[in-house]
Order: sequence, then structure tokens, then C-alpha cells
Amino acid sequence: MKYVIGLDLGTSSVKALLVDQEGNVCGESSRRYPLMQVKSGYSEQNPEEWVEQSIEALQDLLQQAGIAGNDVEGISFSGQMHGLVLLDERNQVIRNAILWNDTRTSKQCREIEQVMGGRLLQVARNPALEGFTLPKLLWVKENEPELFKRATVFLLPKDYLRYRLTGHIAIDYSDAAGTLLLDILGKEWSEEILQAFDIPKSLCPPLAESGQMVGVLLPEIAARCGLSPSVKVFAGGADNACGAIGAGILSQGETLCSIGTSGVILSCEEDNREDFGGQLHFFNHSKKDAFYAMGVTLSAGQSLTWFKETFAPQVSFEELLQDMENVPVGSGGLLFTPYLSGERTPHVDAAIRGSFVGMDGAHRREHFTRAVVEGITFSLRESIEILRTAGKQITSIVSIGGGAKNETWLQIQADVFQAEVIRLESEQGPAMGAAMLAAVGCGWYSSLEACAQKYIRKTKSFFPRSDRAGIYDELYSLYRCVYPHTRELNSALAKFRR
Repeated sequence: MKYVIGLDLGTSSVKALLVDQEGNVCGESSRRYPLMQVKSGYSEQNPEEWVEQSIEALQDLLQQAGIAGNDVEGISFSGQMHGLVLLDERNQVIRNAILWNDTRTSKQCREIEQVMGGRLLQVARNPALEGFTLPKLLWVKENEPELFKRATVFLLPKDYLRYRLTGHIAIDYSDAAGTLLLDILGKEWSEEILQAFDIPKSLCPPLAESGQMVGVLLPEIAARCGLSPSVKVFAGGADNACGAIGAGILSQGETLCSIGTSGVILSCEEDNREDFGGQLHFFNHSKKDAFYAMGVTLSAGQSLTWFKETFAPQVSFEELLQDMENVPVGSGGLLFTPYLSGERTPHVDAAIRGSFVGMDGAHRREHFTRAVVEGITFSLRESIEILRTAGKQITSIVSIGGGAKNETWLQIQADVFQAEVIRLESEQGPAMGAAMLAAVGCGWYSSLEACAQKYIRKTKSFFPRSDRAGIYDELYSLYRCVYPHTRELNSALAKFRR
């Protein structure tokens, strides 16, 4: 039996997934690494942590599975988007990586808007947001000019990891689309944007298709991992693009709900003329010549993790979510907005922060738990409504991530979204999408669609209940009132944050 490995470099951990030719998961291993937040709004990591923890995960994966390294034919990657890694002329890391959830770059975003005006949406198809890579480059250029002068190339997180494993520098289109430097439709670095901000084109890495073979493992890396140095290494894709592949979101209109640290509503688009006016992201898919529209809730699963660690640290997630089953729709008149790190869709606002509204003495922990879950789901519905307003028929949604692990939450999604919500038999997220890119790259399947038919199995559907859906409609309207009523208050409170 032959195998491929999908390596998913997340925000808090790396996951290695071993998959055989039939789509069976034969092993998985993960390793965690720390997040550095030295100031409010700052979020950084040491790229060397990614490399060492990935190698350990690969070692552990093969040991657990008990297979020979020669039986692994291919490796591909998925990774957190937008993060900035700067390398010098010797390809050494210059500074810690600045991550996607870092919000220090508001000033640079306003500069980009002033300089580019409407051309930004025409070329990059996305607005200037703090999470994107170009604002990070401009921040370093302005605040750390000596470091910027030393930089000879930038990479995104998973591309740096792949470079360290293979010695080859490249970036795929789905990750390049999240830099704000790519001509999305032309599939090339935008000379117009680069010149507008005096960024040399040489700083941009070579572009590659997600399914393109970009090298093999370095001999010393292969030896450490127990793999063959001839294993094929493929470019891979952004975590959301790979998550979509791993959920079978490969045709026009197919829609995904992914709840991890952040939350995502993603719809596959084969028509590049779609224009959401900057309300949704529009990126190149890891499926060649396809695209996807995406809305993002910055603190989705992060909100639930924060709540658990702050108020129920000794309780498992399973027990915490089980408690909410006996709480009625609407959490006894309690609303939560998941703006712990600002918000992206539909409110491009780095200053807004979360709220509990409607607390009274009758509320217990289970009411707050359900309110957090409902608030996350309301936030994701805002992205679905943008798609529907643009004429999309969203009748079924594949749910993956933390929100797919609890049946009560899956039913809440169906009721709030007013759509069929589908759970997969083996939900492995972006790591599975990366493995599928490797499987197709190795020639096991003729296309991602053919691979998906074998690898992805739907196991259960949840349908909206009309009585609950009606109540959630009313609550959703109230939820949407919280942002405009707290925006100025949160802006005034910002100066007190540390």
C-alpha cells in the first residue's frame, strides 16, 4: 500500500495526516507551538518552531503507523494564511513571523486605501485589512527599516516550512491571493501595486499551482523524518482552500462552514466575474483556475476556547457543550458577539470587542455557553446572507471543524442558517485537502473531483426546524443591532487596553 501525507500548519499546532490510496486515514500526529502576543493587537511566532514541531510530527506519524518511509509517495501542505516571514540574502529568517490575527497595521491599511482607491478591489479583489500581508510589509518598512532593507524575499508560513524541508522557495496562488499583492485574475504579482508602495518585485517568491510538484525532501530532513529523499513534495494551499478541498467544495455554489480558531463561510466560484464589492474575500482556489468567496469571523472557536479557559478550565469541551442542550433557543434572553479580536465580515473593524447583552441573575454557565455558540453562528450567518443577497442559492452547507463535533451545535447551524447542514464521516479539514492534492499529484486520481468521490463520505444531515428557525430569525435581527450600538463605546475603551 502507498500513502500520502497532508501537513497542516495551523495557528497553534501542526497536524500531519497519513492517508492511503483508498482515502482511509491511517495515522495522524500533531505538535503545538506558542503564540507571542507582547502587546495588544500583536501576534507573532518563531518560524523555527514550525519546522521542528513539523519534523517531530512526521517522525511520530511514521512510528505510530509502523510503515516504511519508502511507502510514502507524496507530501503536500496547508497553512495559516497571510502571515509574513522575511528572509535575508542567505535565506535566514530576519524577524518573528507576523500572523494573520495581528491587528497592528490599521495605519498601513488606511494608507493602502488612500493610494490605491478603487483599483485595489479591481486588481486584488479584496479590501485592505489588518490581517493581510501587504500591510505587514509596509509596517516593517516603516517601523523596522533596517530589517526591511535586509529582506530579499517574503514567504507565508506553510511556504517557509516547505522551503526548509525541500530547499525550494515558492508560493501557491491560493496563499498569494491573501497577500493583497496578487493580480487575482491575471495570476501574477501586480506591478501596479508593487510600484505604488515601492516594493521590489524580487521580494515576491515564484508562483506555483497548488498541485504542482516543487521538489523533494532534503536528504538530512528525509533522514530525520524516516522518509525517502525522493518523496514528491507539492506546493499545497491556504488553509481555507485546502479545507474546502477536504470537504469536497469543488463546484460552483457548493458551500462550507468551517469553525476553527476563526470561522469561515466559503463558497466555490467558477465565474471570475463575481463581485461582492469587497464585502467578502475573493481568492484563487487550490483547484486550478477556480476561485472562492469567503466571509470570516475572526474569533469563532477562539471565543468558545476563551470562555472555557476563563470560566470552566476544569471542564472538557464535550461536557461544556453538553450542558447547553437543556437551555432554550436564545439562551434565556442572552446575546453574545464574538468580537474578541475585532471583526472582519461584515464589519471591517479592528477596534470592536465582544459583548454579552441581556445578563441577569437567573443565567447560569450553560446559558452563557449556548449564547457563545449562538453568537458565533449568528456571525457566520452574516456571511451567508451576503452570498444570498448576491443571488446565491445556499440550500446545503458542509460543516467542518469544532462546530461539527457536537450535534446540538450542528442543529443550531441548520436552524440559524436555514439550510441543510452536512456532517462528514471523517472530517480532517485542511490536512485532508493537502493529502488530496498530493494524491492527485502522484497520479492516483485524474482530478480533485475524482479523488473527492473516493475520499469524502457524507454521514448525516441536519435540517432546519421551522419553529426554531423562526425564533432564530428574530434573535438574529437583535444580534445585528449589537454592533452599531457598541461601536463607539468600544472605540472609546480602546485606549485603556493593554
